[in-house]
Amino acid sequence: MWSISLKVRFIEFIFTFLILFLITPLPSFSAEVLQVRSSSLLQIGDNNRTYTVQLSCLEVSPKDEEAAIAWIKKELPRRSRVNLKPEGSQDGVLLARVITLDSKQDLTEGLVSAGLAKTECIQN
Repeated sequence: MWSISLKVRFIEFIFTFLILFLITPLPSFSAEVLQVRSSSLLQIGDNNRTYTVQLSCLEVSPKDEEAAIAWIKKELPRRSRVNLKPEGSQDGVLLARVITLDSKQDLTEGLVSAGLAKTECIQN
């Protein structure tokens, strides 16, 4: 039926297809912002789950709270896609670095650069 040459070519084709399939990067699954709850708390959704994320190492003074919320809402419109870099948890709230997919900006660093916050990490 099939000659040895056709069998070898077919096997080479299948092997090449599998290699290309395995080395092609898969789409990354990111979380999306559902709500900005405060200058350091976000409601995040990820594959049918929602959870609260606190921006890690961030301290916003009460006088800058409204401006910081406005800045975050400008940088992160609802349904914005973000990557999270978890750094721990506290009272059931995930502490994480939040990085926008579009601009690759760390929100904590952005707030500090805008003069609306300062970084303060508490070591346990």
